[in-house]
Amino acid sequence: MIAIELPNPRRLALSVVLGQAAVTVICALASWAVADVHAAISALLGGGISSAASLAMALVAFGKQAATDPQRAIRAFFAGEAAKVAVVIVLFVVVLKTMKVVPLAMLGSYIATFGVFWFLLFDGRGRAQRDPRKQLRAAHEK
Repeated sequence: MIAIELPNPRRLALSVVLGQAAVTVICALASWAVADVHAAISALLGGGISSAASLAMALVAFGKQAATDPQRAIRAFFAGEAAKVAVVIVLFVVVLKTMKVVPLAMLGSYIATFGVFWFLLFDGRGRAQRDPRKQLRAAHEK
Protein backbone atom coordinates (compact mmCIF):
# COMPACT_ATOMS: atom_id res chain seq x y z
CA MET A 1 0.00 0.00 0.00
CA ILE A 2 1.30 3.44 -0.91
CA ALA A 3 0.36 6.34 1.32
CA ILE A 4 0.42 9.91 0.12
CA GLU A 5 2.02 12.34 2.50
CA LEU A 6 0.34 15.75 2.48
CA PRO A 7 2.05 18.95 3.57
CA ASN A 8 1.79 20.24 7.13
CA PRO A 9 -1.88 21.27 7.48
CA ARG A 10 -1.10 24.39 9.53
CA ARG A 11 1.45 25.55 6.98
CA LEU A 12 -0.98 24.84 4.14
CA ALA A 13 -3.74 26.79 5.92
CA LEU A 14 -1.44 29.77 6.50
CA SER A 15 -0.35 29.59 2.85
CA VAL A 16 -4.02 29.88 1.92
CA VAL A 17 -4.29 33.04 4.05
CA LEU A 18 -1.22 34.59 2.40
CA GLY A 19 -2.46 33.63 -1.05
CA GLN A 20 -5.87 35.11 -0.30
CA ALA A 21 -4.25 38.34 0.85
CA ALA A 22 -2.28 38.52 -2.41
CA VAL A 23 -5.41 37.86 -4.49
CA THR A 24 -7.19 40.57 -2.48
CA VAL A 25 -4.51 43.12 -3.36
CA ILE A 26 -4.67 42.12 -7.03
CA CYS A 27 -8.47 42.47 -7.02
CA ALA A 28 -8.20 45.86 -5.35
CA LEU A 29 -5.70 47.09 -7.94
CA ALA A 30 -7.89 45.79 -10.75
CA SER A 31 -10.95 47.47 -9.21
CA TRP A 32 -9.04 50.72 -8.92
CA ALA A 33 -7.94 50.50 -12.55
CA VAL A 34 -11.43 49.66 -13.82
CA ALA A 35 -13.48 51.89 -11.52
CA ASP A 36 -12.14 54.05 -8.70
CA VAL A 37 -10.67 54.12 -5.20
CA HIS A 38 -14.07 53.36 -3.66
CA ALA A 39 -14.25 50.10 -5.63
CA ALA A 40 -10.67 49.26 -4.63
CA ILE A 41 -11.52 49.73 -0.94
CA SER A 42 -14.60 47.55 -1.39
CA ALA A 43 -12.44 44.84 -2.98
CA LEU A 44 -9.98 45.08 -0.08
CA LEU A 45 -12.85 44.67 2.37
CA GLY A 46 -14.30 41.65 0.56
CA GLY A 47 -11.00 39.85 0.24
CA GLY A 48 -9.99 40.92 3.73
CA ILE A 49 -13.10 39.30 5.18
CA SER A 50 -12.22 36.02 3.51
CA SER A 51 -8.57 36.25 4.55
CA ALA A 52 -9.47 37.07 8.17
CA ALA A 53 -11.91 34.15 8.28
CA SER A 54 -9.31 31.76 6.90
CA LEU A 55 -6.77 33.01 9.44
CA ALA A 56 -9.25 32.42 12.27
CA MET A 57 -9.87 28.91 10.98
CA ALA A 58 -6.15 28.16 10.66
CA LEU A 59 -5.38 29.37 14.18
CA VAL A 60 -8.26 27.53 15.83
CA ALA A 61 -8.28 24.31 13.81
CA PHE A 62 -4.57 23.74 13.46
CA GLY A 63 -3.26 24.83 16.83
CA LYS A 64 -0.64 22.85 18.68
CA GLN A 65 -3.20 21.01 20.81
CA ALA A 66 -5.18 19.76 17.80
CA ALA A 67 -2.49 17.34 16.61
CA THR A 68 -2.19 15.39 19.87
CA ASP A 69 -5.35 13.30 19.58
CA PRO A 70 -7.55 12.38 16.58
CA GLN A 71 -10.79 13.25 18.37
CA ARG A 72 -9.33 16.55 19.52
CA ALA A 73 -8.20 17.23 15.95
CA ILE A 74 -11.72 16.70 14.63
CA ARG A 75 -13.21 18.91 17.34
CA ALA A 76 -10.62 21.59 16.62
CA PHE A 77 -11.38 21.43 12.90
CA PHE A 78 -15.12 21.90 13.51
CA ALA A 79 -14.40 24.71 15.97
CA GLY A 80 -12.19 26.32 13.32
CA GLU A 81 -14.95 26.09 10.74
CA ALA A 82 -17.43 27.59 13.20
CA ALA A 83 -14.99 30.42 13.92
CA LYS A 84 -14.57 30.99 10.18
CA VAL A 85 -18.33 31.23 9.57
CA ALA A 86 -18.75 33.52 12.59
CA VAL A 87 -15.98 35.84 11.39
CA VAL A 88 -17.50 36.03 7.89
CA ILE A 89 -20.97 36.82 9.23
CA VAL A 90 -19.80 39.40 11.77
CA LEU A 91 -17.46 41.19 9.36
CA PHE A 92 -20.00 41.31 6.52
CA VAL A 93 -22.63 42.70 8.88
CA VAL A 94 -20.23 45.32 10.26
CA VAL A 95 -19.03 46.38 6.80
CA LEU A 96 -22.50 46.49 5.25
CA LYS A 97 -23.99 48.40 8.22
CA THR A 98 -21.19 50.95 8.55
CA MET A 99 -19.89 51.56 5.04
CA LYS A 100 -21.14 52.23 1.57
CA VAL A 101 -19.43 49.65 -0.63
CA VAL A 102 -19.35 48.71 -4.28
CA PRO A 103 -21.09 45.31 -4.05
CA LEU A 104 -19.59 43.83 -7.23
CA ALA A 105 -16.03 44.69 -6.18
CA MET A 106 -16.52 43.45 -2.63
CA LEU A 107 -18.22 40.18 -3.53
CA GLY A 108 -15.98 39.62 -6.55
CA SER A 109 -12.88 39.87 -4.40
CA TYR A 110 -14.44 37.68 -1.70
CA ILE A 111 -15.28 34.99 -4.26
CA ALA A 112 -11.87 35.26 -5.97
CA THR A 113 -10.16 34.30 -2.72
CA PHE A 114 -11.84 30.88 -2.83
CA GLY A 115 -9.73 30.02 -5.88
CA VAL A 116 -6.60 30.23 -3.72
CA PHE A 117 -7.87 27.51 -1.40
CA TRP A 118 -8.63 25.10 -4.23
CA PHE A 119 -5.42 25.86 -6.10
CA LEU A 120 -3.18 25.28 -3.07
CA LEU A 121 -5.11 22.20 -2.00
CA PHE A 122 -4.72 20.50 -5.36
CA ASP A 123 -1.19 21.80 -5.91
CA GLY A 124 -0.06 20.47 -2.51
CA ARG A 125 -1.68 17.12 -3.17
CA GLY A 126 -0.15 16.99 -6.62
CA ARG A 127 3.33 17.76 -5.31
CA ALA A 128 3.09 14.96 -2.78
CA GLN A 129 2.00 12.55 -5.50
CA ARG A 130 4.79 13.63 -7.88
CA ASP A 131 7.60 13.24 -5.33
CA PRO A 132 8.63 9.57 -5.54
CA ARG A 133 10.90 9.86 -2.49
CA LYS A 134 7.95 10.77 -0.28
CA GLN A 135 5.93 7.91 -1.72
CA LEU A 136 8.73 5.41 -1.07
CA ARG A 137 9.37 6.73 2.43
CA ALA A 138 5.65 6.50 3.24
CA ALA A 139 5.47 2.96 1.82
CA HIS A 140 8.46 1.81 3.86
CA GLU A 141 7.07 3.26 7.07
CA LYS A 142 3.95 1.11 6.78
